[in-house]
Amino acid sequence: MIEKNLTIVNETGIHARPASQFVALLNKFKSNIQIVKGTRTANAKSIINILSLALTKGTEIVVKVDGADEQEAMNSIENFIATLKE
Repeated sequence: MIEKNLTIVNETGIHARPASQFVALLNKFKSNIQIVKGTRTANAKSIINILSLALTKGTEIVVKVDGADEQEAMNSIENFIATLKE
């Protein structure tokens, strides 16, 4: 399992369109992917779960990835969050 702390840097956070792109990206991986915000944990492959976390700019999250392609998945997640501009 890989676990990393990340911060949402996009000005508008992860709203509907980027959440849809994020979920589409993550569904390519076999690993189990979870996002933790405070005391809440969400399945990162579910758009409803992602939107329910209300990930606004500056939000600190913990991403947990567990599975055969976990490193590749984590790299993709880090890149997506760092380069998201919308």
